[in-house]
Amino acid sequence: MPVRAVVAESGELLAAARRGSTGTLLRQVHSRFTAGAPDDGPWSRDVVVLDALAGQDAASQQELADRLSVNRTIMVKLIDRLQAAGYVTRTRNPANRRTYVLSLTGRGGAALASMREDAARRQDRITSALSPEERQRLDELLSRLLPASERPAVAGTEHLVTQAYYRLRRLGDQALADQGLAGTGLRTRHFGVLPALDLLGPCPQQQLARQLGLTEATTAQLVDELVRAGLVTRGQDPRDRRRYALELTDAGRERIPAMLAALRQVEAGVRDLLGPARHDELHALLTKLLPAPGDPPAAPH
Repeated sequence: MPVRAVVAESGELLAAARRGSTGTLLRQVHSRFTAGAPDDGPWSRDVVVLDALAGQDAASQQELADRLSVNRTIMVKLIDRLQAAGYVTRTRNPANRRTYVLSLTGRGGAALASMREDAARRQDRITSALSPEERQRLDELLSRLLPASERPAVAGTEHLVTQAYYRLRRLGDQALADQGLAGTGLRTRHFGVLPALDLLGPCPQQQLARQLGLTEATTAQLVDELVRAGLVTRGQDPRDRRRYALELTDAGRERIPAMLAALRQVEAGVRDLLGPARHDELHALLTKLLPAPGDPPAAPH
């Protein structure tokens, strides 16, 4: 492919990865919610899990995962953390000795009330830019992004953002696989890094972080992953020998067109699912929840 065409695709991919695709907007809003949680407090899913157990014990982790439409692996980690905190107990299921009944403890019930208050305050603060009607509409549009089997019966905006974000991240990873990038180490979270380096040329990590609108710690983690995958190299910065300059490898540059195709595939799926008008409406509502460009970024999870 001509160099000019690759650079053009890099620019399009970077623009989408910074704040132009549904997945990116969801990631940024999700980061605001998780960054606003107490350092030692729960994520929104912890509250949802405890709330579900407050109403009814779960016959097994799998049953609870199905009930809440949460990935089984994620559910195991959630329950492990909640059990370690003393909020949940596992008891051998007499009807199926290979499974455990999950129950809310007294300590968990007491903590749940405080968690609900924290989550409600955080949600009200982050969604304060929306009118009640806009917030209800946002919840409706986010629900449309989820399969019927994954739509929670009762959930707040924070939980819907989390569910939709993880769903689009899975779809992005699948699209990368569809474009022949399975096994390359590339994931949805890398969409912006390669095109940014292609446009910037060799640059220090701090400059890359500013270009992507990410924290330096998050950028360092993404770069580490791409270096291990052989797509990015760390060389010495000729302008400052005390720091590294990041640069794409030939393999990294070659992946950009397929990455752009994967991003277009996911976004086309979202547009087909919602329809053009609702797609644009969702973008407008999500953008209202984000800080103005130039504000300090929150570290995404």
